[in-house]
Amino acid sequence: MAKVAVLVIHGMGSTAPDYADGLIRKISDQVEKLDGDPSDIAWKTIYWQDILEDRELGYLRRAQRDHNIDAIRLRHFVLTALGDAVAYRCNPGSPNTTYDKIHNRIWEKITELYEGPVEGDEKTPLVVMAHSLGCHMMSNYIWDIQQPREDDKEWIAELNPFEGLQTLAGMITFGCNIPLFTFAYRRILPIAFPAKQLPITLRDKAKWLNFYDPDDVLGFPLKPINKAYNNVVTADIDINVGGIFTNWNPVSHNKYWEDKSMAKPVAEFLRTFL
Repeated sequence: MAKVAVLVIHGMGSTAPDYADGLIRKISDQVEKLDGDPSDIAWKTIYWQDILEDRELGYLRRAQRDHNIDAIRLRHFVLTALGDAVAYRCNPGSPNTTYDKIHNRIWEKITELYEGPVEGDEKTPLVVMAHSLGCHMMSNYIWDIQQPREDDKEWIAELNPFEGLQTLAGMITFGCNIPLFTFAYRRILPIAFPAKQLPITLRDKAKWLNFYDPDDVLGFPLKPINKAYNNVVTADIDINVGGIFTNWNPVSHNKYWEDKSMAKPVAEFLRTFL
């Protein structure tokens, strides 16, 4: 039975379904070096790009076919990155939105964790690892569970403690752009973290670690948002990701998945639960 469960979600832009495999291997190797057993960690990745990519790339193909347009590679990035951010928005009056579809995917993966490697243990601590737009998605999902809309209260009340995120004991965000989505609101509140229902032994271990590369223009510190975020985020940690050709420019935004400088502190944190 797993001693800790880790839920991973990717960010905006074209992403392969195996996007997290390399980082998971690096973290597992570091856990082993710390005399921990990587098999005690239950991993589950969330892949949501398929919800949007057909529509985004279908438009680009039609535009190329019928019109004279240049900078196709850059347009591909804009459509699959900025398009993701624009499409993902809460619209309570319209059912079956992209927001709902992505949140349903998150719920499915949490349920798979619970029914699979967690083996129905409702007390298993949960750690979320989120990149880029995925940070905003997970923050929204957690907020919706903690502050449910009237229509959602009934099904949320039926969730077990693990599925209801009452064992949320860790947030690992990287290349996080949550600050970009705060400017639409006058009153800005973070999720409740750590989960209020956590036993004291887990609350003492709980951390929100936010990693960002100073050269990554899409990744930001979170503590400066306001006092409330400063209180719930344990640390904003600046790291240098990517190689010689990418660690000094915006391409670094997608290089967190490949970098050891983040894998080691994440492994040290996960090791506290083992």
